[in-house]
Amino acid sequence: LGMATGAVSLFRRCGTRRVLLDLARERVKGNRTASSAASSQRTLLGLGLDELKELSAEFAIPQWRGQQIHDAIYGEMRKTTIEGMQQLPLGFRQALVDAGYETGRREPVEIVSDEDGTRKALFELRCGSIIEAVGIPVERAKVRSANNPDDDLYEDGDELLEEEDETPGRRRRFTVCVSSQVGCAMRCSFCATGRQGFRRNLTSDEIVNQVLSMEDVFGRRATNVVMMGMGEPLLNLREVLRAHRCLNRDVGIGGRYFTISTVGVPNALSKLAAHRLQATLAVSLHAPTQELRERLIPSAKAFPLDALLEEVRMYRKATGRRVTFEYTLLAGENDSEDHARALAKLLRSKVGRGCHINLLPWNPVAGANHQRPSKSAVNRFCDVLAAERGVSYSVRATRGLVAQAACGQLTGAFERKSSRSN
Repeated sequence: LGMATGAVSLFRRCGTRRVLLDLARERVKGNRTASSAASSQRTLLGLGLDELKELSAEFAIPQWRGQQIHDAIYGEMRKTTIEGMQQLPLGFRQALVDAGYETGRREPVEIVSDEDGTRKALFELRCGSIIEAVGIPVERAKVRSANNPDDDLYEDGDELLEEEDETPGRRRRFTVCVSSQVGCAMRCSFCATGRQGFRRNLTSDEIVNQVLSMEDVFGRRATNVVMMGMGEPLLNLREVLRAHRCLNRDVGIGGRYFTISTVGVPNALSKLAAHRLQATLAVSLHAPTQELRERLIPSAKAFPLDALLEEVRMYRKATGRRVTFEYTLLAGENDSEDHARALAKLLRSKVGRGCHINLLPWNPVAGANHQRPSKSAVNRFCDVLAAERGVSYSVRATRGLVAQAACGQLTGAFERKSSRSN
């Protein structure tokens, strides 16, 4: 409610329309029942050590049993059921089950593999909805070799690794891209998730489960987590922050190895900044003008570009953290040399020098009226940015295209496929 009140104030100051974001909020409000139903189940996943100790005390069990539960869920054992926690007394395990607790772990109902090593996992939630997460086990050197060694290729999380660390014993980079909502209310025209609409927010345990399950699928620990899957993370900020805390403190993923993306939600960045996370913020921009952004992202009509970039500027000033800008290149729509110049000028003037732009050649989405740009068009766009002062850029390597696991392609397609067959 605070977010909605602040948004109204912002819109009055800016004198802009807010119809579509109001609609998004109404969708969130109208689906609170689904979110409440999902969170009514008592889950251990997502609880920290102190909370698990308190839980043990509530059952009149020594608090050190909470440490055992913590180790069983987040440690090497990775127990997926309470019954499997054999180190706990049988009576305690049964009491937890009788009280309605479960671990919160859910295995994928389907895994789709790509020839480049990327795997997409589909999870069926308690409410019957399907979400998707992606595991990307890649080292940058291999990606460059497989494409073009002269390309400036980017992978999510690369902004934190200037050079590949060859230190003996250091874990190789393994990125997990997680969803934060079932569907998405932002309705980006080039994104499969946005085209399917919004159902509900995910709970923190449902977000954490995606990471632990992908670790199980690949048999290795995640080094990076990017909240760039299905949904708008800042419309589910409370649960996203809870999941971040758990993955950081309990699972052990370093704070600097998180990326949180957003299309832009009024007043949300100030709330995120207050938590002083070490995560990288990725702002999905996709256009250098308000008019073009409105055509590509309907919710942009409710949040003017100037207002968004002012919030980004204040976020960067308050946190000192790096902010990157995502820019999906669409052939003939936003990929011209003039667009590149306008983009660089916009970021310099509104945010300041030192902005980094991640260029994403569009990944095809069924039913979307867009085209992927040619390599020459991408190169021309890059050449213009390279000549501009105060901005840097990189081109993200496309991963998981065959498995429909690339950026913008996540849909929960299993759900629609299953419903058609019934």
